[in-house]
Amino acid sequence: MHKRIEMLTKEKIKKTIDLLPENITIDELINRIILLDKIEQGHDDVEKGNVYTTEEVENKLNRWLK
Repeated sequence: MHKRIEMLTKEKIKKTIDLLPENITIDELINRIILLDKIEQGHDDVEKGNVYTTEEVENKLNRWLK
């Protein structure tokens, strides 16, 4: 697995916080920030070509489900 270079920006985190309801628990806030980070990681992976084809995923699933 590759090491991620880009990080979430403060601006992206602020935008996420601005979209949240007024009353939110710290756990919900942390989960939203983690989700945002995972989405950013996914975008980075796609841009770098670190993805699986549908055939590769199907083969992996077939092996796992045996």
